[in-house]
Amino acid sequence: MTVIGGGIAGLCAAIAARRGGAVVRLLEAAPRPLRGGNARHGRNFRLTHETPLDYVPDRYTAEELRAELRSVTGDDTDRALTELLIERAHSIAGWLIDHGVHLQPPGTGVMPYSRRTAFPLGGGKAMINALYASAERLGIAINYDSEVRSILRSEGGGWTINVRSAGADDPIRTRSVVVCAGGAGADPAWLRANFGSTAEGWMVRGTPYADGRLLDLLIGAGGCAIGDPTTCHVVPVDARGPQFDGGIVTRITSIPLGLVVDRSGARIDVAGAGSQPTHYAKWGPRIADCPGQLAYLLLDTRGLARAAPSALAPITAPSLGELAATLAIDPAALLQNIDDFNAAPANAARTIAVPPFFAYPMRPGLTFVHYGIKVDATMRVVQADGRRHDDLFAAGMIMAANVLRRGYLAGLGITLSAVFGQIAGEEAARHVRG
Repeated sequence: MTVIGGGIAGLCAAIAARRGGAVVRLLEAAPRPLRGGNARHGRNFRLTHETPLDYVPDRYTAEELRAELRSVTGDDTDRALTELLIERAHSIAGWLIDHGVHLQPPGTGVMPYSRRTAFPLGGGKAMINALYASAERLGIAINYDSEVRSILRSEGGGWTINVRSAGADDPIRTRSVVVCAGGAGADPAWLRANFGSTAEGWMVRGTPYADGRLLDLLIGAGGCAIGDPTTCHVVPVDARGPQFDGGIVTRITSIPLGLVVDRSGARIDVAGAGSQPTHYAKWGPRIADCPGQLAYLLLDTRGLARAAPSALAPITAPSLGELAATLAIDPAALLQNIDDFNAAPANAARTIAVPPFFAYPMRPGLTFVHYGIKVDATMRVVQADGRRHDDLFAAGMIMAANVLRRGYLAGLGITLSAVFGQIAGEEAARHVRG
């Protein structure tokens, strides 16, 4: 059998299938140094547990996860898949540990206390490397720089996958296929088509290889699309970061400590954003609506001292006038808006008054689009007419919209991908074994 995509979902699918008795080939579009999809940028994953464990404190129950999922998705979700995710969230940490992933003990590192999520020791890249090492020990064949161009039904059963590698096309015959190639969103043309010209100012936080090509192939072959291609999870990121693959380190999280202005110097705000950890998810769409999709977070010395460390140093100036000049903002407009901000009683704890002064340029950073392919509870791709192939599966962010058609919970992406990747691999191995 063949797994397409070398991120967390693909790795879990390949390992589960191999342990289930199948001979497995893994096709990864990225070169080896960039393998792992968006999961290599991940820092935590959500799990349920009834007691404290070596890697997570207190308890976080299935009922709590269910309630929090309902708070972001409402009833607009596949309940069977949601329950499957909740059920498997209890065992995901143990499964990863069994395959070489080390988890960080609570209270260590720079991340805050969390009873909802566990943190891979060394981050997402270390987790991905551990799973690749496990896959290699199990004898899974791994092909890098392998771009899938087509998936066609073979006469007599199974599939023919056309793979381009090193400039040449190579057909692969396989009895079963698990597609874990990520969702749409890393293709600028696709983003413009679905979000309009404003998408030209966006940055893509994850891998450029999750470009939606495989999703288009599945839908073009009759697969049922699910979700809305014009809705997404977008957060503020440093505008000086890379267009792709900036990951978690370019996210700007210190907005509650300062003032945000647009390119004209006018103050912008988001009602209800507050200082909760999820405030960045509300600010992303607001910045996307700014002229040129660009805004600036302004901080004084006190604000910067309270801010979390950032990957890129802020722009610095000894006075607000000089900061305005550096940012190419009209000084008079900026100073007037800062004076108004400082005079508001509600802002007494975060005035912009003590020099030197600092600025972070921000753009919208796309995490994922709430759009994908429909699957059933065995991860088999559902056709638009309701039929499904016994030997075609999908897992990970390419089918996440079955559960997440809006909203997001911290750490859920890795959990969802790992859980549904395991299930897809297990089911594909059962099919191969007959």
